Amino acid sequence: MKLLKDILYGVSLTAVSGNTNILVNQVHFDSRKVEMDDVFVAIRGTITDGHKYIQKAIELGANAIVCEEFPELMVNGVTYAKVGDSNNALAIIAANYFDNPSKNLKLVGITGTNGKTTVSTLLYQLFKKAGFKVGLISTIKVMVDEKEHEATHTTPDVITINEHLSKMNEAGVEYCFMEVSSHGIHQKRTKGLHFTGAIFTNLSHDHLDYHKTFAAYRDTKKVLFDELPKTAFALVNIDDKNGLVMLQNTKAKKLTYALKTYADYRGQILEKQFTGQLLKIDENELWTRLIGDFNAYNILAIYATADILGLEKMEILRLVSELETVDGRFQYFISKEKIKAIVDYAHTPDALKNVLMTINALRTGNENVITVVGCGGDRDKSKRPVMGHIASEMSNQAIFTSDNPRTESPAAIIQEMEAGVEPQNTNKVLSIENRKQAIKTACKLAAANDIILVAGKGHETYQETNGVRVDFDDLKEVKEALSSLGK
Repeated sequence: MKLLKDILYGVSLTAVSGNTNILVNQVHFDSRKVEMDDVFVAIRGTITDGHKYIQKAIELGANAIVCEEFPELMVNGVTYAKVGDSNNALAIIAANYFDNPSKNLKLVGITGTNGKTTVSTLLYQLFKKAGFKVGLISTIKVMVDEKEHEATHTTPDVITINEHLSKMNEAGVEYCFMEVSSHGIHQKRTKGLHFTGAIFTNLSHDHLDYHKTFAAYRDTKKVLFDELPKTAFALVNIDDKNGLVMLQNTKAKKLTYALKTYADYRGQILEKQFTGQLLKIDENELWTRLIGDFNAYNILAIYATADILGLEKMEILRLVSELETVDGRFQYFISKEKIKAIVDYAHTPDALKNVLMTINALRTGNENVITVVGCGGDRDKSKRPVMGHIASEMSNQAIFTSDNPRTESPAAIIQEMEAGVEPQNTNKVLSIENRKQAIKTACKLAAANDIILVAGKGHETYQETNGVRVDFDDLKEVKEALSSLGK
C-alpha cells in the first residue's frame, strides 16, 4: 500500500476534501475493478463519463476519489481530490504509484501512421541479438525481456504501461521500445513517462473519425516531440514533410533520416528482389530480407536509433541483416503452383499504396496481382473509397470483402469502397462479403507466378462482428486455400 499524498505528488490539485495522509491499495479508472481502499480516478471518456460511477466505486470500497468536479453527495471518510484534467492526473498518479519506472530504463517512443510496429519490434530484436535485456510495448505484443504478454491496444492505458515498465525494472531491462499512437497521446497515456528519445516514421490519412482533421491528427503526434526533455533525441523521417513539423518546438536533439534528401542518416536502395533488397547506409552495403521502400525507411530508422543509443556501426549493420519480417507485415510464401501470397496489415490508403507499389516494382509484368481488401467498421469512413480506388487501380483484380465490420453492415462498408472505383476499373472488382470465401476466390483465380495480396488484418487472428470475435487468420486461410488447389 502507498500513501495517497505520495501518489498525488506532482498532480495539479484545484481542491481537496479529506485526508491525503491515508494508505491506498490500487489505482483504477474502471469502477468495476475497484476493491477495498483503492483510488478511483473519474475519467471523461469518449463513450462514458467516469464521474457517473463515483458512488459505485465508493460502495465497492474506494477510500479516495480523483475527479474534475466534486459529486453532490460527499461521503464521510472518503478523500476527494479535484483536478483540472483527470487523464493528466491519472498519468502522473500511475507513474508515482509504480515509482516512476520509465526513469530507470532507456524508453524510446515510435509514432507515425505506418511502420510503428515494425520499427519497435525490430529494435527489440536487434538489441536482444546485441545481448541486452529489452522491453517492447507494441500492437502485437508486450515483451518484458523474454516474457510475453498479450497486447490489447497499440498504446495501453497508462496504468498498464507503468505496470509493464515496473516489471521491466524488476527484470533488469535496459532498453524499451514502445509504439505511441495518436489516441494514446491525446488521452494522455504517455504523460508522466520519461522518454530517452522519439522516432517519427511518416504521416498519412488515418483516424480522422477520432481526430476529425488531418491537422489535429498531426498536431497530436507532435505533442510527443514537444514534451521531450533536452537530454532526449528526436529522430524524424525528413522525406515526409511532416518530419520538420515534429521538430519545430522540441527541446530534444534533432536528428533526421531519409532516402531522397540530405539527412543525418542517409540510405539508398541499390537492388530489389522478392527475397530481399540491397541497401547502402553510411557508405556500407547491407542485404536485408525486408522488402519495399517502406521497409528501407524502417531499417534506416532502426540503424539510426541503434547508433544514437551507442551501438557500434558495423555491429548494427550485421545485426540488421539478420532481422526477420514482423508478423503480418509483408509476410509472404510461395505455393507449389508457384503462386506468391503476401499478407500485410495495410489498413490505410498510404500503407496499401506502398505495398502495391512494392509488389508492382518487383513483378515482371507477365503475372497478375490479385488484391483482397476490406475496411474496418466503426472507423474512419472517408478512407474507404480511397482504398477502393487504390486497390482497383493498382491491381489486375481486386476483391472487396469484410474486415472487422464491428457494428456496421459489411455490405454497406463494401459499397463505400466501391464508390471510389473509377469506371474503367469496375470490371476488375469483385465484392465478396465473406472474407474466407474472398480469399478462396483469389486463390482460384490465380495462376502460376501470380501474386495474391491479402491486406488489412496482418497479424490479427480474429474477425470482429457486433462485439463478437471469431478466430480468423489471413495467413492460415490463404495457405489452406492454396494447398487445396492441388487437391
